[in-house]
Amino acid sequence: MQHLSLLLIELGILFAVLSGLGLLAHRLGLSPIPFYLLSGLLFGEGRLLPVNAAGPFVEAGAEIGVILLLLLLGLEFSATELMHSLQRHRSSGLVDFLLNAVPGFLFGLLLGLPWQAALALSGVIWVSSSGIIARLLDDLGRLGNRETPAVLSVLVLEDIAMALYLPMLVVFLSGGGAWQAAGGVALALGAVSLILAAAHKAGHRVGRLLAHPQDEQVMLRLLGIALVVAGIAEGVGAGAAVGSFLVGIAIPQSFADRARQILSPLRDLFAAFFFLTFGLSISLADVVPVLPAVLLLAVVTTATKIGSGWYAAGKEGVHLRGRLRAGAALTTRGEFSVIIAGLAVSAGYTTVGPLAAAYVLILAVAGPVLTRFIDSWTDPNRRKRPT
Repeated sequence: MQHLSLLLIELGILFAVLSGLGLLAHRLGLSPIPFYLLSGLLFGEGRLLPVNAAGPFVEAGAEIGVILLLLLLGLEFSATELMHSLQRHRSSGLVDFLLNAVPGFLFGLLLGLPWQAALALSGVIWVSSSGIIARLLDDLGRLGNRETPAVLSVLVLEDIAMALYLPMLVVFLSGGGAWQAAGGVALALGAVSLILAAAHKAGHRVGRLLAHPQDEQVMLRLLGIALVVAGIAEGVGAGAAVGSFLVGIAIPQSFADRARQILSPLRDLFAAFFFLTFGLSISLADVVPVLPAVLLLAVVTTATKIGSGWYAAGKEGVHLRGRLRAGAALTTRGEFSVIIAGLAVSAGYTTVGPLAAAYVLILAVAGPVLTRFIDSWTDPNRRKRPT
């Protein structure tokens, strides 16, 4: 009974704090995401308010939050649109890799890290946060902007690339060789291809399966399918985020509007836990010594990510401000960066942990702020319609 009492009290205080921060963000004209992230620094063991009893619930909620964020992002596009966009932006994915993953690897070597740890750091720097950016674009009302398909295409390419990169990284971190890594990549590639083909050809059947006059039934069926597919994708190495995204694009557009309306409140609830969890995972004592190097890295890779977005949006025929908006949105790092750093730390490369934690926190805060204000900084007399 005492544990239940503490659980309820801690959750109640968390909800109240998140509510207050969301209200503050709204009054300042900002997304609440940076405020949720920073609030995590106030909680946890040894901090202002420990959340020991609520910790497991918050962590599980954070995982569900990532799945819901990517599921609702997938609802914005059909499988046909996604395939066309990916074909159009293959070169954008390559440019993104060259501008971010390669410098990240070289930076790790310059810091004196073993090449395996440098490989992990390259992934931390390479991949933008699909979860945070999806919520950010929705908050700012930019899902209909001309540059948004380019942003989403780069994010999807990164997420799919992570399905190949993560098995390879795990093998190298554990001391395995090139042939073992190739086997892991082949298995992951097969899983992603199978899921994507099923999403493309069986979308109408998914729509019939989900259809029901009661919203409760639709919500439960959507959640059930998304969680099962995300779990299978995670189990075979493709990643839960990729699986949930593909469930979203498998749902026909005729049903997508209703699905978004039903799931949006649930997404907002669990997404708040997801962003809070980032802050909870950071120890300030470990972060302070690496701050100078991380700040330099954040500045350099902010510029390279803007270059990635600039190139991708240019392929959509977007002009100056739209290309800058695309680049600014991609600067945010988040969930995959933390996952990659966790794998490295678990394998004994503990130096990657503080570097990644500080890097993610800086760009998870600076990225949304830059995205919010990039228009006013580049053109104070901007028109409201997208360019």
